[in-house]
Amino acid sequence: MFICNDHFSQTIEVKQSKFIAHLTPFEQMHALLETLRAEHPKARHFVTAFRTLNEHDQIVEGSSDDGEPRGTSGKPVLHVLQGHDLIHVGVIVVRYFGGTKLGTGGLVRAYGDAVNAVVASAHFTPHEKLETLWLRAPYAHVGKVEYAIAQNGVRVVQKNFEALWVEWSLHVSTTQKMSLLFVLDRIIEVDGDARA
Repeated sequence: MFICNDHFSQTIEVKQSKFIAHLTPFEQMHALLETLRAEHPKARHFVTAFRTLNEHDQIVEGSSDDGEPRGTSGKPVLHVLQGHDLIHVGVIVVRYFGGTKLGTGGLVRAYGDAVNAVVASAHFTPHEKLETLWLRAPYAHVGKVEYAIAQNGVRVVQKNFEALWVEWSLHVSTTQKMSLLFVLDRIIEVDGDARA
């Protein structure tokens, strides 16, 4: 499975209808949809699809035709995401109607082509399952720990200031975890229970 970490956009035109496809990380999809609705008030449709994982690592996916004939837009867009094994992504295709009806097959092809175009222009990284890692370090070493966290691109979930130390809850991949533990070996404590 692959993820994208940035927003990408591509436009195609089919019989004067314009299809503007946007590919974005899933957590940014809702905000992007609101922005696009404001930027394109004359657009006819905002077709969407997404794929993500739930807390049990099960794929959750969905799509919306947004007024297009049922099955002609949302599902073809979702099929492209499935075909490229993408996860934690959302797609929004903004359509401006050009005056010529495309028919069922034409819509399926146009939406699929628009998403294939944006996928071809995007950059992806392999998906790695994240785990929670708890670190604890004395105040004298906070700067070094913070630097290592930033250098490894680790997301801090929680940070607690205790009397003698600072404690971090982090979401890390296996690679990030090994790198952090190697760099910070002598100055941190790693929680030894099931949270580590």
